Amino acid sequence: MTRQDGAGGVTYSVVVPTIGRPSLEVLIDVLTAGAGPVPEEIIVVDDRPGPDQGPPARLPPDVRVVRSGGRGPAAARNAGWRAATADWIVFLDDDVVPAPGWRSQVAADLAGLPAEVAGSQGTVEVPLPAGRRPTDWERNTAALAGAAWITADMAYRRTALAETGGFDERFRRAYREDADLALRVGAAGHRLVKGNRLVTHPVRPAGWPASVRAQAGNADDVLMRRLHGPGWRRRAGERRGRFRLHLATTAAGLAALAALAGWRTRPAAARCAAAVWAGLTARFAVVRIAPGPRTPDEIIRMIVTSVVIPPVAVGHRLRGVLTYGAAGPWPRPKRWPRPAAVLFDRDDTLIRDVPYNGDPDRVMPVPGARRALDRLRRRGVRIGVVSNQSGVATGRITEGDVRRVNARTEELLGPVDVWEVCPHDRAAGCGCRKPRPGLIDRAARRLGITAADCVVIGDIGRDVEAAHAACARGILVPTARTRPDEIHRAPEVAADLNAAVSLALGAPEHRRAGR
Repeated sequence: MTRQDGAGGVTYSVVVPTIGRPSLEVLIDVLTAGAGPVPEEIIVVDDRPGPDQGPPARLPPDVRVVRSGGRGPAAARNAGWRAATADWIVFLDDDVVPAPGWRSQVAADLAGLPAEVAGSQGTVEVPLPAGRRPTDWERNTAALAGAAWITADMAYRRTALAETGGFDERFRRAYREDADLALRVGAAGHRLVKGNRLVTHPVRPAGWPASVRAQAGNADDVLMRRLHGPGWRRRAGERRGRFRLHLATTAAGLAALAALAGWRTRPAAARCAAAVWAGLTARFAVVRIAPGPRTPDEIIRMIVTSVVIPPVAVGHRLRGVLTYGAAGPWPRPKRWPRPAAVLFDRDDTLIRDVPYNGDPDRVMPVPGARRALDRLRRRGVRIGVVSNQSGVATGRITEGDVRRVNARTEELLGPVDVWEVCPHDRAAGCGCRKPRPGLIDRAARRLGITAADCVVIGDIGRDVEAAHAACARGILVPTARTRPDEIHRAPEVAADLNAAVSLALGAPEHRRAGR
């Protein structure tokens, strides 16, 4: 794809969190093949837990993949927008299908919006089966078409996300995190508007326990009430739920069980409580069965789950009270936590760049490098170096030359905890050559930490891009060879190596790159 500004000079990035659903490939194919202004970048956030499992799908080479460690969709979206660079971030779910003209539509939606507008929502259509009534699960999915500010297709200004701190990562499920962000953006004085672009949200297959699993959202409702007060549903455009009915049903069921224990002495009480429980449960089941296809399978499923849902809902609500009863607002981070490790680029960051240098005698540290590294050592922060050395692949230097230059670097600058070198050239298509995240991931694993615990400091854009791809923090220290656009795009820029280390350690003396 050839990137270009959208209508009116607006740029937008697309962020798609995924857990590896096959539908991701369909979404990316539509985005890359459609007509209209091309997004500045498409970022797929791999939220599968555990170590790197390879690409989440078959993706074009210019689609960036970052990882978020299985922390849920809110954290995944945060990882995505923080790695993006455009004016607007358009969030899409990995199971939606954009309309053929979606790119032109989103550019038109975003162009010319006044400064007080911080978000634009697309229209979501949920196709339901023809020739029969929809099932309970299909009706639940169809409700997405009328939901406000859902991230199936939701665009936010990058500045508004930075101002509010992005998505609240305490919402670990795809539920309420979008409404919470919309309310916080509105409370910050911004407006959200509806656009004209269109995506289709197919109904995913789901087993019969899906409606039971969905009751976990009752815990998230506790957090929403804690953060936004008792009127949050009205302000978020949400209807009142059935929790009061579930609470009454569960209470009647518990009363019936307690009365049964004393059946001989209180038979009337047992019968009364059981009748109340049965009546409330039957009412709930009928409400769910009546609009559906009324097939035998669906009726049995509705009866069984109508018995199970009320106590499960009450249990999750209690869990929410215990977990979020004292929750405070989601903070916009004012200071980064101290890193477990700082990973440096080598050439023109720690030592002067000598192209394809294999001679240890030509190693010369950049001014202040020893002091900067010693500051980290005194604070117990581990040190690593991640370096592209394509001269090995082209035969200009050997791996032994690289090791000797690295050893001389340690003689001059002190011990380094981990070295990671990519010996490949660009044509190899490896996963370790920066801006890909392989070197950072390998260094973090060898140190026994995660990439998110690392700060990466380098002198060119691909150092920062590799950090973002690994979900690490990236700081740019420009030199004469750093391009202006790389400085412009970098989220954090330091004047020199010592200033970068100060920034990594949490000191305020730095500047941030701005648009």
